[in-house]
Parts: sequence; C-alpha cells; structure tokens
Amino acid sequence: MPFSHIPEHSIYAMITVIIVLITASIIQFIISHKHPDKDYTELRQRTISWWWIIGLLFLFLVMGRTATIFFFAFISFLALKEFLSIVSTRQADRTVVFWAYISIPLQYFWVSEAWYGMFIIFIPVYLFLFIPMRMVLIGETEGFIKAAGVLHWAVMLTVFSVSHIAYLMILPGGNPLAGGIGLVLYLLFLTQFNDVSQYIWGKLLGQHKIIPKVSPNKTWEGFLGGLLTITLTAGFIAPYLTPLTQLQGFAAGVIISTGGFIGDVVISSVKRDLRIKDCGNLIPGHGGILDRMDSLIYTAPLFFHFVYYLYF
Repeated sequence: MPFSHIPEHSIYAMITVIIVLITASIIQFIISHKHPDKDYTELRQRTISWWWIIGLLFLFLVMGRTATIFFFAFISFLALKEFLSIVSTRQADRTVVFWAYISIPLQYFWVSEAWYGMFIIFIPVYLFLFIPMRMVLIGETEGFIKAAGVLHWAVMLTVFSVSHIAYLMILPGGNPLAGGIGLVLYLLFLTQFNDVSQYIWGKLLGQHKIIPKVSPNKTWEGFLGGLLTITLTAGFIAPYLTPLTQLQGFAAGVIISTGGFIGDVVISSVKRDLRIKDCGNLIPGHGGILDRMDSLIYTAPLFFHFVYYLYF
C-alpha cells in the first residue's frame, strides 16, 4: 500500500481537508457564475492558492519526516527573506544578516536530530548573544539597538516559531493512530479554521471593536465566536489526531484561538507601522508568506509546549 506508513486517523483527516477544499471550490464556481457582474478574482485566487498550499503540504507529509522538516525549513527561509525585505536593515549588517540565514539549517538540524535541548535554546540564547557580538565587530554604532532588535525579532518569528511545527512530526509516542502528522494537521487546521471562524462571526454579529487602531475589522463578537467554535472543535477532534484527552483538547482550542488572534494583530501592527497592505505577493489572493503564517507564528510554539509539557 502506498500510504501504509501514514497513520489511519491522519489519512482520514487529510481526506476531510480535501473534501472541504472541493466543496469550497464548487461554492466559488457557483457564486462566480451566478453573479457574473461581480468581480470574484480574489476569491478564485484564494481558492487556487489553497489547493497549492494543501497539495504541497500533503506531498511532503506523505514523503516522511525528513521531507517535512526540509519543507518547513524552506518556509522559514521564505518568511525570513520576506520579513527582511519589508523592514529596513543597515548596509553594514550584511554579514550579520547572512548569519541569520545560517540559523535556519542549524535550527532544523536540531529538529531532525530530536535534540530538544539545543532546539529550544539555540536561537533564544546563542543566536541572541551572537548577533550583537558580530555587529560590534563591524564597528558601526549608529542604529545599533534598532538593527539588533529587528534581526532578533525576525529570526524568532520566522525560524524559531515556525520550527516548532516541524518538531511536532518527531515527537515520540503520542497517538499511534495519528502520529506526528496528526499533531501537525491538528495545529494547522485549527489555526486556519480559527481565522475563518473569527471572520465569519465578526461579519455576522460584529459590533464592538477590540483594537480599531490596529485592525478595525476585529470585533469582540468575532473573537469570542471564533474562540467558542475552535474550543469545541479542538476538544472533539483531539482524541483522534493527538494524545490529548477531550478536556485537554478544549484547553488547546483556547490556546490556539487566542494565540492565533494575537499573531494576526501583531503582524497587522507591523504592516501598519510600515504602511503596507501585504507583506508580499508570493501567494495570489493571500499576499505573502507572513500574511498566511501570521497566526501560526504564535500558535505553533504555544501548542507545541502545551503538548510537550503534558506528554513528553
């Protein structure tokens, strides 16, 4: 059997996601043909992009742990490149930026070796101390604090946070019917579903804005509606895709929904500070990598350490 190495529940989850995508594509097709006078270009682009995103993700998941780790390392590379393209860095720090990129293969090597101790301290401790030291050797002091802060934050967001997704693949034990793939699918599905849920509830009931200066469309109704939806969903599917009990799944839902909201508005604050609409244009209909990964930047480490604390 070509997929015999994939745990049973993970196969069911992947099939479910594909069914959802097919349904969304049919709905998009019907809406576009029912209202030909309206422009649904962005909706069509978003749907096509989701097919590519899910297709690539599933391809690497099916290929195994090493391929999946490589995939997320490449995502970190694209995200770091995109982040450094929208923020200003000093010309003198070109060699320091090089070391920021070198942190990607090193961080994911620790993941591949399941070396948790080095994985968890390499960027927050060693790279944190190394970057300013390397900047000092350049001898340029003007803008030193800002430059160090930008590079530290860039690597933490795009490399350290994202690498937690890859590490979910190699956690020992867990749920034998879902494996590491189940944990990855659980996190990714709930994080993206949270964005959709908060958007829908906000459109239906939104009246009271949370932080209008950062994200005018975010409302308390949208946030709480999404929180309730994701909490219930997370609790229901947790025993199938994770080692979590249903009660622990409810807690994971609260973590993912709240973390996803914070990640979204944090990246929104970055874009407002830079006066840009999107972080890039790599993904048609979605913007850049960071526009699609904003919620995951927060949910990945929070969910990982929640599961790791309880079971590993």
